[in-house]
Amino acid sequence: MSASDSAGSFAELLGTLRSPFFLAPLAGFSDSAFRYICSMHGAALCYTDMLSAKGLYYGSPGSEAILKRREGEAPLVIQLFGSEPEMMSFAAGRLKDLPNVAIDINMGCPVPKVVKNGEGSALLNDPALAAECVSAAAETAGKPVTVKMRRSFTDKGIGATFDPAEFAFRMQEAGASAICVHGRSREQYYSGKADWRSIKLVKEAVSVPVIGNGDVFSAEDGLRLMRETGCDAVMVARGAMGDPWIFGELEAALRGEEIPKRPEPGEIVETVKLHYRLLAEDKGEYTALREMRKHASYYTKGLRGASELRGRINKAVTEEEFMDILGYINRQ
Repeated sequence: MSASDSAGSFAELLGTLRSPFFLAPLAGFSDSAFRYICSMHGAALCYTDMLSAKGLYYGSPGSEAILKRREGEAPLVIQLFGSEPEMMSFAAGRLKDLPNVAIDINMGCPVPKVVKNGEGSALLNDPALAAECVSAAAETAGKPVTVKMRRSFTDKGIGATFDPAEFAFRMQEAGASAICVHGRSREQYYSGKADWRSIKLVKEAVSVPVIGNGDVFSAEDGLRLMRETGCDAVMVARGAMGDPWIFGELEAALRGEEIPKRPEPGEIVETVKLHYRLLAEDKGEYTALREMRKHASYYTKGLRGASELRGRINKAVTEEEFMDILGYINRQ
């Protein structure tokens, strides 16, 4: 099944979005609360945390939390991971009637427990199986199916044992309606520098849209990634952690407008409060307070006394304590 045969195409979807700047599927971060905040600040498309096709098949309770979506979020892409075509077909069909605009197949997760199961970036080592998974999902999805891959599995991938352009082309032929390339190998995890050349190679090899990913921490990074690779869209991952404002900056830069000033401490505090309230609404006060610890370490970066603030937030056990600490930031 070719990409052009699938229900709709990602290229058509891309033409309807406010910008080509997307929030990545971030493990432990890309829940409904964070997606909503990034959407407020300009993220044109948001991805869920990765969802297990097998978990969906067996009715894992964790699946419902990942699939939760609130009004006001940007269009949503659900990211699936798995390595069994039958399971991928079932999962894609199960998601067909949900309000997501596409399904993405994870071929980039580097985590050992995922890779050991032949899933995530392990699929880079088995192009035939990867193509079967794409084809199986595309047959039942009823909407565009895309692939998120890494440049290679090992650091010797490009030009040696693995050709990202050839792999991406094979995924396109199997039914992928777009390809996202993270310019790092699986062995790199998130260290070192992303090799944007691999994104350019894929862009030159396929006819479907290509999304570039890796080392986008500013508006200039995003525009440079597009200039150097020719990619059709940019996915922001770690650059959005604690900084949802990056999407508005990217959008302004693309339009040739003045980039908005960085947020004042008061605006950061109000965003943290909103983030907490959304998490508490979804998961309860106990879980929200504990999850805000990781978010606060990013939001408070660069603020005066950030280290002390993080220490105090990590010890907060009630909403009152948490809000009092945020009030202290405003009083500085």
